[in-house]
Amino acid sequence: MDNVLGEQQLPGPLVALLPFAADLGAVSLLVLFAAGGLAVELAAELVRLAHTQIEVDMGQRVVHDLRSRLQALPLRHHLTHRTSDAVYRLDADTYCINDLVTGGALPITLATLHLGVMFVVVLTMDATLALLALAVAPFLYLCLRYHATTLSERAEQVKTLESGLVERAYETLRSIAAIKSFARERHELGRFTHASRDTVQARVRLTWQESLFSVAVTAVTLAGTAVVLVAGGLHVLNETLTVGELLVVIAYLARVYDPVAEIAHTVGSLQQAVVGAGRVRDILSLEPEIADAPGAVDAGGLTGHVRFDRVSFSYDGVRTVLDGIGFDARPGELVAIVGPTGAGKTTLVHLIPRLFKPTSGCVLIDGRDAAAYQLRSLRERIALVPQDPLLFAGTIGDNIRYGRLDASAAEVEQAARDAQIHTAIARLPDGYATPVAEAGATLSGGERQRLGIARALLKRAPILILDEPTSAVDTLAEAAVFDSLRRLRNGRTIFVIAHRLSTIRDATRILVLQDGRITAQGPHEALLASSDLYRRMWERLASGGSLDDPDLAGLTAEAADLVLPARS
Repeated sequence: MDNVLGEQQLPGPLVALLPFAADLGAVSLLVLFAAGGLAVELAAELVRLAHTQIEVDMGQRVVHDLRSRLQALPLRHHLTHRTSDAVYRLDADTYCINDLVTGGALPITLATLHLGVMFVVVLTMDATLALLALAVAPFLYLCLRYHATTLSERAEQVKTLESGLVERAYETLRSIAAIKSFARERHELGRFTHASRDTVQARVRLTWQESLFSVAVTAVTLAGTAVVLVAGGLHVLNETLTVGELLVVIAYLARVYDPVAEIAHTVGSLQQAVVGAGRVRDILSLEPEIADAPGAVDAGGLTGHVRFDRVSFSYDGVRTVLDGIGFDARPGELVAIVGPTGAGKTTLVHLIPRLFKPTSGCVLIDGRDAAAYQLRSLRERIALVPQDPLLFAGTIGDNIRYGRLDASAAEVEQAARDAQIHTAIARLPDGYATPVAEAGATLSGGERQRLGIARALLKRAPILILDEPTSAVDTLAEAAVFDSLRRLRNGRTIFVIAHRLSTIRDATRILVLQDGRITAQGPHEALLASSDLYRRMWERLASGGSLDDPDLAGLTAEAADLVLPARS
């Protein structure tokens, strides 16, 4: 501006850098500096391109690491927290670090860098303008301090409500069959609408607060620019500053104020990111999945000898779920576990693959504490069939092969035959290539259970755990399944949580649980003679009842002890 369009000579350093520029005319200098400016701006765009790629890559890797950490949490956490909240944290809250870095830390850092450079450059030109440019800082601080608390509170409220809304939607979709069967669509729509309305109102209030803050920050920066422009214009009129120098000052102000204004526009998102970071921090403070002990050994050679040595367990450290459990199960045995609802049967078998850690005592496998084995290796040697097996997206064959990913088609079919599900699969048009609907919705409960059994049998694990595996299967199919288990029992230790006569009668050993304690154990005939609790349970089952009988629940472990000749 001053040296090309004005009458000032080129600066000495520029002449030293470009000696030929001193001999160029005004038009040639104009083209030269325009070309130089273009080159600088293109270089800046390339730098911004690289910066964006690095920024996104870093943010996505952080999100990936956080999600991996969230999924590595122990089973206890997932049992005590809602699935919808975990999904929301995985989907939304994990982006908080990315938002904080890309939307807050980096822009603030760049704005601070620009401010420092600007201050030094402007200070060499005009100290008054430099100080006036910095005069907006106290006003920006006051705006931020005034709005920060309100924005943080409202952002936290929005996060909580949005998480609750996801929970409501998840619960509705998961229970859609019950909702339709009870004709409760309008009722559920009303509940969702109420939750959604509260969320919308909270979001609108937050947006209004963000807009007020943005207007306040923009007004401060515009006022600061106007003051500097007026003061600089007076200096130009007084001939203490050139027009070109004033343009430099205004250009640097834009470089500083623009990022500040952008941060003001996104401050609501940053506050939500801070709230999300707090929610993620709560997760990261939890102890992850049980880590392998130093020197943990591989479990590849396990035979399946399981012994519980005075094992006790509590979920919360207050209420004891299992108390002093002790028994021995050897390969080739089928151990049935019976007892009223809430006696601790499922918790007991979950201690074997270390889904939970005993509060006291230890679970020994082949004479070694289960905690001394490598966790992954141990679980590879244990097959677990829950009462309602979960089926994954894919084909029926894929779901059976989940038990052993390298299994051949013939091995998958044999496992299905052993689980008495092959005939039903063969009747399907696509057989084992038939796609499975979400969570196996198109299959019956008995078919899902038998697919779960086939998956476990395919694993060929020395320890097989079945949690009421045939509760949804008809009597004939159940008898066929247990015929297969009897054939496959050699070399395996099988635990069955059972509520049916046929399962109990077939067992090598029966454990009777009541109030988290083993009140009796032994074969069927011996227990009928020695345990009043077991005899009453057997009579209840024989008459077609269940173990949820209130009369059974009223018989405490202490009362049962009185009729036992001795505890094993």
